[in-house]
Amino acid sequence: MVGIYESMETNAIYEGDNLEIMSKFPSESIDLIYADPPFFSNRQYEIIWNDGAEKRAFQDRWAGGIEHYTAWMEPRLRECHRLLKETGSFYLHCDWHANAHLRVLLDKIFGENNFRNEIVWKRKTGRGETQHKSNQFGVCVDYVLFYAKSKNSKFNTQFIPVSEADETYKEYLKKMFRHTDKKGRVFRVDNLASPSPRPNLTYDYKGYKPPANGWAISLEKMKKWDKEGRLYFPKNREGRIQRIRYLDEIKGQPIQNLWDDIRPISSQSDERQGYPTQKPVALLERIIKTSSNEGDVVLDPFCGCGTALVAAQKLGRKWIGIDVSPTACKLMHKRLQKEFKIKAHLVRGEVDINYVKKLPPFEFQNWVVVDKFLGKVSERKSGDMGIDGFTPQIMGGFPIQVKQSEDVGRNVVDNFETAIQRMKKKRGYIIAYSFGKGAYEEAARAKNQQGLEIVLRTVKELLEGKIEDDHQHHLPAEPR
Repeated sequence: MVGIYESMETNAIYEGDNLEIMSKFPSESIDLIYADPPFFSNRQYEIIWNDGAEKRAFQDRWAGGIEHYTAWMEPRLRECHRLLKETGSFYLHCDWHANAHLRVLLDKIFGENNFRNEIVWKRKTGRGETQHKSNQFGVCVDYVLFYAKSKNSKFNTQFIPVSEADETYKEYLKKMFRHTDKKGRVFRVDNLASPSPRPNLTYDYKGYKPPANGWAISLEKMKKWDKEGRLYFPKNREGRIQRIRYLDEIKGQPIQNLWDDIRPISSQSDERQGYPTQKPVALLERIIKTSSNEGDVVLDPFCGCGTALVAAQKLGRKWIGIDVSPTACKLMHKRLQKEFKIKAHLVRGEVDINYVKKLPPFEFQNWVVVDKFLGKVSERKSGDMGIDGFTPQIMGGFPIQVKQSEDVGRNVVDNFETAIQRMKKKRGYIIAYSFGKGAYEEAARAKNQQGLEIVLRTVKELLEGKIEDDHQHHLPAEPR
């Protein structure tokens, strides 16, 4: 990491290891953290993003088992705890594979008294994902573990509109709201008696005697509610004054910890980014509305395709996203620009040979094909005909092979010749860290004897902007 990570910027996307990046941020600087880490699901995903331009692999496999996974998670969770303000909240999205282990870990870090809820989100309809196993129920939910930094954490109760509430709640309202005033407004009445003795609130009002313990409100508030028409006076003076609550003023059904009203991302959804574990914006909006206010700072340290950032931007919050994938960071940047016409600050270290050597295979492939050639990755699986991508059509749509290795030899060039001939192409590019003498000799032979233009380029040459011998090709400046 370079000095660019030493300060914390908001409305910024940080590329890199979230542990190292978060360690540079000041303590108690974040209002809300939503974390959606790898799930320990023993799955591997491979997806094509950006209209087929870029490829990314996701792996939830941990060779060392659950102990290795929790050991990897613990320092990151401790950093999240350090970054939260005293009024802050933390939400950890997980599934059944690691739920219990993460709960124990979070109890240790945040304290058992600061556990607030285990939120259950129904993310599948119909049959669950383990439906074909004969000895267990299908799994159709995820879990969100909700912790507060302290007893002073923010919490804004959210409601489901009455029209969308469940039938049990609607029946409850029908039973409780049984009165109608002269204007046709439906209402209920509530007790105004104090639950404990309040001598200072023992007063007569309009001939009505106070309850034994006194009223629950002051004389000033009693007069105010009377003026507003919010008091119910029984015909019998021996009765008690009661408060009027109108049905049309009910905010709705308070949301509990079972969230079955937010649908997962479908294949036809406008939100869909192609990310295999993408969460709906509505899910993040609910969390952000509950535990933050406008202007607060929201952090997502595993921000994937940027859904938390989108929700935060929509709701007037400041935000910070972190992801280790350069591809994900670029696509988040594009998503925010497309949806809000804003240019998020993309923060990363210097792109040099050391940076490139640390890239995972698919990220390296994207860096070569998309960043340097402005092309598209191949939709074929890795190794098929040796073709990893294609140059833009304006450059001929020529095939590109990417080798993340040194001293690439004659056999690689020979196999590449066969591949491009099958595709009826006369030109192609092979990218590697270095090439052996045999590779250059075979490329020269193919040109002289077969008329094939096999361009061999090293990573160092790409870093210098060199694509072809006869001109220099430079990528537009990175978004900042």
